Amino acid sequence: MQKLQGIAVSPGVAIGEALVMDNEGFRIPRRFVARDAVVDEVERLDKAVAAAAAEIAHHRETVSAELGEKYGAIFEAHLQMLQDSRLRSELEEMIRQRHYSPEYAVSRTLRRYAQVFQRLESSYLAERASDIFDIEKRLLRHLLGRRREGIAHLTSAVLVLAHNLTPSETANLDRRYVRGFVTEIGGPGSHTAIVAEALEIPAVVGTGPFLTEVSGGDQVIIDGDKGLVILQPDEETLAKYRHEAEEIRTLAARLEPLRDLPAETRDGVRVQLLGNIEFPYEVDHCVDRGADGVGLYRTEFLYLGAEAEPTEEVHYQAYTRVVQAMGDKPVVIRTFDMGADKMPNMSHFDDERNPCLGLRSIRLALRNLPIFRTQLRAVLRASATGNVQIMFPLVSTMLELRQAKMVLADVMEDLEERHIEFNRKVPVGMMVETPASVMMIDRFVEEVDFLSIGTNDLIQYTLAVDRSNKDVVGLYNPADPAVLRLISMAIRAAIGKNVPINMCGQMSGSPLYTMLLLGLGLRRFSATPSAIPEVKNVCRKVTIAECEAVAARAMTMENARDVRSFLKEEAKKRVQEIVE
Repeated sequence: MQKLQGIAVSPGVAIGEALVMDNEGFRIPRRFVARDAVVDEVERLDKAVAAAAAEIAHHRETVSAELGEKYGAIFEAHLQMLQDSRLRSELEEMIRQRHYSPEYAVSRTLRRYAQVFQRLESSYLAERASDIFDIEKRLLRHLLGRRREGIAHLTSAVLVLAHNLTPSETANLDRRYVRGFVTEIGGPGSHTAIVAEALEIPAVVGTGPFLTEVSGGDQVIIDGDKGLVILQPDEETLAKYRHEAEEIRTLAARLEPLRDLPAETRDGVRVQLLGNIEFPYEVDHCVDRGADGVGLYRTEFLYLGAEAEPTEEVHYQAYTRVVQAMGDKPVVIRTFDMGADKMPNMSHFDDERNPCLGLRSIRLALRNLPIFRTQLRAVLRASATGNVQIMFPLVSTMLELRQAKMVLADVMEDLEERHIEFNRKVPVGMMVETPASVMMIDRFVEEVDFLSIGTNDLIQYTLAVDRSNKDVVGLYNPADPAVLRLISMAIRAAIGKNVPINMCGQMSGSPLYTMLLLGLGLRRFSATPSAIPEVKNVCRKVTIAECEAVAARAMTMENARDVRSFLKEEAKKRVQEIVE
């Protein structure tokens, strides 16, 4: 058994068979074979070895003829490893004695060999591990043949283990079969992490290198609450996590009756709980969880992985699907929030050393008005079909907000001239995601219809912590007193001017912070749909006076650790379920 610590990005526990993803996308379809199939499976292994040997020999001769014997010797070494009698007997023993499938035996054995090389102090010898991986892939290609199964064509439940998954790859995961995923790199605020939450599957990122230590078909546990990955768990650990997974299911069932009840405190204060969504189909999750609307409709999915810029009609269809499903409930559509590197057909920009501080979000939109206008036209058209609100991301200066509003006004005029229907009084708001926007909050509240605190970026920019860097991600903490002061400032300013203020970052979906935020004056929370029942449960078990006392005490503390410990104790006093 081996434990890996990563970064938790999507909660829950998943137990299952590993699907190890590399650039070949191999899937080990089965781990064991029937006793009466052993002879046939050994024969299948022999054929694969022979076919791979012939292939390597051909490459050796071709390369030697064109580049010289020195380069052909690379393949000669591969051939010797493949035909090594010790390797052959070890593979056969695993099939005959342990009843492993040839695919699993090959992967398990060759990856163990590779690990031996990787541990050697000699960098030259350590690099030979790549030769062994090459042999593994070659054998698997011949063993799997047409049965080779990629990530897009799954037929049974798996846990996906990968170096990285792009947001588009994550979005295309088959929710019927992918029960969770782990990546070696990544951070909590990435679009990949956000998509994992949208899929409502446990996910851990940023574990560091580990793929060479696991084979397809191995048993794996993903703890999306603690950011823990357990390879080849023992029976005691399996039993513990199976029990924990059952408790999670039991809690979800126990909270199900809250679906049609209001999020109302014990002293009668109504709290609005809205959903964060990334894809149109997630609106069904909001409806199922009894959400009061959509507080954040991310629109980046329309661009990520797209080969061409989405048309106005593509935008419009995606928005109206959500708006119509929510009826008269609000749907806050945020204009695209991403960097230039993620946009299709974007004119070339120099590589940015720090994309978080570069050309992204509203800055990118204002530099690319045709793309911005296309989206705004679609959003305005959708406003004629329901309760739409428009929100601009990462606004840091008054100039940015006013420029964005001018572009919106210009698009409105264009639609009026063409006699296209839209809501002329559509509410317009902005994200509060930077210390600068909080410092100028008294001016911003004069120019918007609503505000939404995006804690993911606000924490990052306030604490100067790169969310995707596992070496400093421990410093990325919503409970840091500096972050809490900025949140409090924003809420007080909005209340003072009677401007609605929401919170749509991950912090708003954590029951640990519900009492604190209520005590600071927040009355609108927007979270992933799966988090709504737990937040509602807390709301219905507390009074505002209790929450204000908790907030007042928390705001006197000097470090995040003390704040978290205090909030956890207070939550446990009032809520039966353990709040992490």
